[in-house]
Amino acid sequence: MGNDEGTNALTHQRCGDEPMMTKAVIPAAGLGTRFLPATKAQPKEMLPVVDKPAIQYVVEEAVEAGLTDILMITGRNKGSLEDHFDRHPSLERALEKKGDERRLEAIVESADLGQIHYVRQGEPLGLGHAVLCAKAHVGDHPFAVLLGDDLIDARDEVLPAMAKVREEFGGSVLCLMEVPTDSVHLYGCAEVEPTDADGVVRVLDLVEKPALGEEPSNLVLIGRYVLDPAVFEVLESTGPGRGGEIQLTDALQSLAKIPGEQGGGVYGVVFDGRRYDTGDKLSYLKANITLAAEHDELGPPLREWLVEYARELDN
Repeated sequence: MGNDEGTNALTHQRCGDEPMMTKAVIPAAGLGTRFLPATKAQPKEMLPVVDKPAIQYVVEEAVEAGLTDILMITGRNKGSLEDHFDRHPSLERALEKKGDERRLEAIVESADLGQIHYVRQGEPLGLGHAVLCAKAHVGDHPFAVLLGDDLIDARDEVLPAMAKVREEFGGSVLCLMEVPTDSVHLYGCAEVEPTDADGVVRVLDLVEKPALGEEPSNLVLIGRYVLDPAVFEVLESTGPGRGGEIQLTDALQSLAKIPGEQGGGVYGVVFDGRRYDTGDKLSYLKANITLAAEHDELGPPLREWLVEYARELDN
């Protein structure tokens, strides 16, 4: 889905009685063990993708969609996240003195994206527990969850479409994407049925990383959610699941079976846009190369070099 609906879809009121959705939750408490030793002394969210840390792309996506009240769920050794989205007066003065307006604008922009708050998860008890840590901040309002491992191309925004589905159907809304059948076992997978709306399905069941041959479909969850606040009560009674962690997928599975008037019902928006996976080393490298090749300044010389390098590899 592209951006034809516009970003204002997120600030519409559903049925005239629901407050505007302005809150986003970004879990960022993971240890980043797949990127060791690079993440030994820095959060994985701060690893650069071209010329910005990965987490900045996610915050920019939320803000562009009208979600200006952002809560990051962090943990130990994540202080550089707060530093990045804060002002740096001495660096700003140095850049100003040098007349480096372009870099000055870039670092000021990252500090002025929105109202960013932080809460620490304390123990790494899973994504569901991380979302539950947001309960006091979110309150009784719908909210979005954005995972930093999935970068959505700004040209193919999906959150406004998801918010529109919530307005029409209620409940919670997932972002689903088709993947090859032999890759489904790497994701949470949805059993679905069609609705009357194009590109929108009703979620009947969810399976976290199904065994090969047992997947209910080839539609998998990627890291964007629009959640009804009823999810908090469900998470509070959700025990550890796969990996001994409290899984958000398990809570969503329960919500799918709860009546809509109680905040239940789960729907999916089938996303066919550009998404960059930064969750493992190879995918992270591919994301960097793809975005750098499309960069206004870096793209032309990089594409020229890539062609030459590929030709050398073939010889």
